[in-house]
Amino acid sequence: MTTTPITFAICGCGSRGLEAYATYQKHHPEQMKIVAGADNRPGRLALLREWYGVEESMCFASDEELLAQPKLADVMLIATQDRQHVPAALKALDKGYHVLLEKPISPELSECRQLLEKARETGKLVVVCHVLRYTPFYAALEELVRRGDIGKLETIDAVEHVGYWHYAHSFVRGNWRRTDETSPMILAKSCHDMDILRWLAGGRCLKVQSFGALDHFRAENAPEGAAERCLECPHKDTCVFSAETIYITGRHCGFRRGAKGWPNTVVAGDTPSEENLYEALRTGPYGRCVYRCDNDVVDHQTVNLEFENNIHATFTMTAFTEQCRRTIKLTGTMGEIDGDLEHNTLTVYRFGKEAEVISLNDQKSEFAGHGGGDAGLMGQFCRMAAGDSGECLTSIDASVESHVMALAAEASRLRGGETVTLADFK
Repeated sequence: MTTTPITFAICGCGSRGLEAYATYQKHHPEQMKIVAGADNRPGRLALLREWYGVEESMCFASDEELLAQPKLADVMLIATQDRQHVPAALKALDKGYHVLLEKPISPELSECRQLLEKARETGKLVVVCHVLRYTPFYAALEELVRRGDIGKLETIDAVEHVGYWHYAHSFVRGNWRRTDETSPMILAKSCHDMDILRWLAGGRCLKVQSFGALDHFRAENAPEGAAERCLECPHKDTCVFSAETIYITGRHCGFRRGAKGWPNTVVAGDTPSEENLYEALRTGPYGRCVYRCDNDVVDHQTVNLEFENNIHATFTMTAFTEQCRRTIKLTGTMGEIDGDLEHNTLTVYRFGKEAEVISLNDQKSEFAGHGGGDAGLMGQFCRMAAGDSGECLTSIDASVESHVMALAAEASRLRGGETVTLADFK
């Protein structure tokens, strides 16, 4: 592998593009160098210049302007909004870039197929940021299953605990609140989980069935006399979803408790202060009452899945949890495994033997976004872009399958829980 760093241009300098994936350069400048970027917010481009030394002439006000230039780098990292992904990726491939694509690929199955075909046609790397496969946690879990520590895998039960405050921020008040503007919840938030289920099962998903609803965050559930905005509301000191509580005083991301990064940077800009947070809550979308927003994505959903080889799985996504975390339980013919990604532990019960607790905390990377998955993804991608042989864990070929599963689950939910056969759905 060459020692010359792989060069990147970035479409979308938000928290994922600029602060998750680009951070890899700070730790491994010998592998990665950012040379260009695009964003419609001047402040984000200023950070691109300040943090990564990108020249002003290589900063562009839109994806279209960046992609109109001659090829500027080896890789185009696309971390824009969901429905902008595929158009930009197609143009980047035509320009000769490898593509690193934030999930989801697209909420439209036809666009997922279109990008898959273009990737095969050009022969370029197209890798989707399904970062959970790259975590020590899920890598160790997959290895335990593959080597037969619990016999033949029979069932998987996975839960995504979104967190009440995270859900209110991103999926009620925030950018992913409406299916028509972004993606259904099962794709926008949980295509990671569909990908992991497919990977652990080790075979194709055959059928899905799903139920779910937007039950709580609706106008009829607003407390009596609730205002349109939290700062004007008589319930602001008692409502757990109060914007002032979440962003100013709350224990999860309250500014007064030292939370000066995400999500406060989303609410009030790159250098949040109490003053500009309050101004944003008075005038911006993050200060709205959660019961009076224009959101429509579900706040809880369950999916039943049947895989090849008689493996069955259940998945639950719920907004109504204290913490943001993922838990999982696998059962096999000779044992079972309990896993908690937040605590980075796996407990293996081999029938008739003492339980084994595997702690993976010492395997976290130097920047541990998504349990170390962000770093793992970037490291493997840079090595492959530099010429290393091998198959990427989340090439578009592998990742399209999770999108089919998620979109089929949403179709089932909209049809009242009708069982959907994936061969017919595709």
